[in-house]
Amino acid sequence: MMVKDLLDLRLSAWTELRQKMDRSDNPFDDAITFWNSVPYCAHNPAIDPYYPASWPTPWEIIAENRYDDFTKALMIGYTILLTDRFKDCSVELRTLVDTDRKKLYNIIVVDNHWVLNFNDEHYVLLSSIPSLYRLENHIALERPR
Repeated sequence: MMVKDLLDLRLSAWTELRQKMDRSDNPFDDAITFWNSVPYCAHNPAIDPYYPASWPTPWEIIAENRYDDFTKALMIGYTILLTDRFKDCSVELRTLVDTDRKKLYNIIVVDNHWVLNFNDEHYVLLSSIPSLYRLENHIALERPR
């Protein structure tokens, strides 16, 4: 199969995910399941989580098809924003660090209530995040063009 065909398949799968989320009883779980199945890499040094100008578009991320914790969180956020169901919600990318600076989470917060990418299995409520995590970065996401 040609590279263009593989890219078209990935883009189609992403479109189908967003359509599924619009009618799903568990749209956040659908997003988590989908983005947990992508190829993982430990770290993408070309992207600085603290500098949005360095962030690729979602289409560039899908074309590269390499996802670290940050790009996975970013794609979850963009996926939510590009659904009809959640297009008017506030979606933020936050970086949490534990007090010992041993664990870092790039999370997506929807309407200051739901959190995705903190737990690989399902979303959690923001109020359930333990207080030992300190907010290190906080950026409101916008619908990509």
